[in-house]
Amino acid sequence: MADEQTVREYRTEELAEAAGIPVRTLRFYRERKLLPPPRRQGRIAWYDDHHLARLRTIAALLERGHTLGGIAELTAAFENGRDVGQLSELLGMGWSEETPVRLTPQALADYFEGEVTAENLAASMDLGYLAADGDEIVHVSRRLLDVSSALVREGVPLAAVLEAGARVREHADALAALFAGLIAEHVPDPGATARLRPLAKSVVEAELSMAMDRLLASRGQPSS
Repeated sequence: MADEQTVREYRTEELAEAAGIPVRTLRFYRERKLLPPPRRQGRIAWYDDHHLARLRTIAALLERGHTLGGIAELTAAFENGRDVGQLSELLGMGWSEETPVRLTPQALADYFEGEVTAENLAASMDLGYLAADGDEIVHVSRRLLDVSSALVREGVPLAAVLEAGARVREHADALAALFAGLIAEHVPDPGATARLRPLAKSVVEAELSMAMDRLLASRGQPSS
């Protein structure tokens, strides 16, 4: 099934419909070199799922406030061999502790067998987990990739994992703002938030661990 996904092709109108954009927008992106050239068969242009993934990446980046010029710079940086470790910086995510991972579409399908649908790809890109880079896909976090694939192997649908990820993101943003506000109020050093960041992570990890202990105890289950 994964092989069928990787070889699927679209005419111009079909690709635009799948991406949810007008044909004129698709052609504009091609003119701006935001998309790699399609395969030509006579006068017909054939696109594939790599082009669809790139369009979804563009949409996700636009929603996060990036300009088309900035997206073009990001695309050019990757196509010129920019180290994947700079992905988070280019996307403005600042996930300095995370290790991005390059994957072929087949490798991604192998991580989430039967779960790599257009809807799940779009959700992953909206969250900023995935970005398309030519014929490859970049996941911004090795840890999140490993955890999400482990949950799927345990039987949790990928769509549910991604929905949970979005909810965790909301709580994580609130915790980060709480910690940053606490430090800004009481520690005058401008670099204190970055310097004390490991303390915030330790607090969150300890509190989550104890919360899981309390939850399991309330259900009469062992904590490990």
